Amino acid sequence: MSSVSPGTSPPPDLSVDLGSAVPPFEQIRSQVTELIATGALAPGSRLPTVRALAADLGIAVGTVARAYRELESAGFVESRRRHGTTVSGAPPTPTPTEVDEAADQLLTRARAAGLGWEDLLGLLGRRRELLEGPPAPAGPGTGDAPRR
Repeated sequence: MSSVSPGTSPPPDLSVDLGSAVPPFEQIRSQVTELIATGALAPGSRLPTVRALAADLGIAVGTVARAYRELESAGFVESRRRHGTTVSGAPPTPTPTEVDEAADQLLTRARAAGLGWEDLLGLLGRRRELLEGPPAPAGPGTGDAPRR
């Protein structure tokens, strides 16, 4: 991004698809959340100002402001006058209800995209490997081998 204030860490690869059914504020919110969760945005990193990000993405200032408000209410960022918006110390731990809701959303989106159950499980397995690394090989005493 080009119009980032000094000392600001621009979110890498942040973009908005105006043709998507997902509202632009939600696209920003989910991308920033993922960047925080994966460590691409570290605690203390400053986000671009609302105006700068809106200009860079070609969207309304109010759209970016809404995304930042939702990120703040979820505990991912902190906004203070004169200090801007920064990534919070630690991402909040989701509640079991929030995890259930996310699972419902994932299943609904997968179905809408035409993914079958096996496709979805394969996708989740690949994502898990990206986050955690490949699974450890099964061996004696690991509980993974059938017992007789």
